[in-house]
Amino acid sequence: MMKNLLLEQNPHWQNRVTQYARREAFDQLIRYLDTKHIITITGIRRCGKSTLAKSAINHLIDQGTNPKNILFVNLEQPQFLEYRHDASYLGVIYDEYLKLADPKGQIYVIFDEIQFFENWQVYIKSRYESGGVKFIITGSNSSMLSGDLATLLTGRSLNIHLNTFSFREYLGALGIEFDDPIKRLSNRIAIARAKEEYLLWGGFYDVFSTADTLVKKEILIGYVKNIIYRDIVPRYSIRNSEVLERLFFYLLSNTGAMLNYQSLSQIFAVSDKTIKEYIHYFEEVFLLQRIDRFHTKPKERIKSTKKIYVGDNGFLQIAPRHSPNLGMALENLVFNTLYSQNPNVTYIKETYEIDFALQNVLYQVCYDIRDEKTKKRELGAFAYYNAPDRQYRLITFDTDETIQMDERTIHVESIEQFLLGEVAHITPLDNTKYY
Repeated sequence: MMKNLLLEQNPHWQNRVTQYARREAFDQLIRYLDTKHIITITGIRRCGKSTLAKSAINHLIDQGTNPKNILFVNLEQPQFLEYRHDASYLGVIYDEYLKLADPKGQIYVIFDEIQFFENWQVYIKSRYESGGVKFIITGSNSSMLSGDLATLLTGRSLNIHLNTFSFREYLGALGIEFDDPIKRLSNRIAIARAKEEYLLWGGFYDVFSTADTLVKKEILIGYVKNIIYRDIVPRYSIRNSEVLERLFFYLLSNTGAMLNYQSLSQIFAVSDKTIKEYIHYFEEVFLLQRIDRFHTKPKERIKSTKKIYVGDNGFLQIAPRHSPNLGMALENLVFNTLYSQNPNVTYIKETYEIDFALQNVLYQVCYDIRDEKTKKRELGAFAYYNAPDRQYRLITFDTDETIQMDERTIHVESIEQFLLGEVAHITPLDNTKYY
């Protein structure tokens, strides 16, 4: 049984190679291959962690590595279920591989969804210190990089966090060229159509490669239920899983809103402590993300009222409401783009509200500013928070212009320009994350 499983999961041993859509994280992964460190790839389920790791297999073979020196194992197989509480079984898998493939020299081992095995860190550390094995491990839970792992593998691991497809990756997967002004102009109609689809359906490959709207929704609902009932419920021994699921879909309908734990506690008839725990679990599996209200003091940020956003725009299409909220979808997309560059995104709420603040840049998001009252409202918030060193960005669906207000320059950008232009790339000042 084990032999057949390993043969099935390692088609490259028989020179059967599949090509995958290129991800921006691929270059980072290749750089890490030249180090002795364990490579960890984290991200929400179905975002492409496995295929990124398999792209590394193709690269290694292209560089002359013997295919049988590379082992890939998806650990979430029914055959492994009875052993998931015994991390030493990872050694059984590895030993079976040695007997089957008889590799010589440097070995590469890819363990996919490693959080399936409890206490896996102990085995990985032991085998790592024995030498001769380069590990790539993937996981769908942010906690795999905290606690015991941080202690056991300090200085031994390098992490790559993978999101669902960015708009650049999305266009690449669709074969739409955009890398220079001429290509962007030539493909402007295709890019415009792709922009509309991406805003609604997000970056899960299986979703955007499917044309049928009902099938898209079923895929996304399946992802949510799979994550809740495979990654959260068993891990935290949650008894009232129905409340957990209902809470998630309720929060989907309130994306971008401020969290009121006491109100949620009354709605779902559980304690506010339980509500906070459940939301934390959603964050750990990359379904949702909270952000702080801006304050110069970290302690005040921690205490501040949070706003919440969803990890991929596609999930907004399965929220229990009657019609899509394009303004909310645009705001969520801007948030995810900023957050992927720097997790220190906050919002400002005083007399006026600023959707996002990052370093010295203030961001407002408004789907359509053709109405003068709407435009005046959005620009008025910038005027209130005027400061000499600040920059101001107003992100819209399809408007690009520059507005001069007194001594301030307001850059109005379409979401296309924001996602494809240089303005979307923020250089982090530090990695501090306050919440």
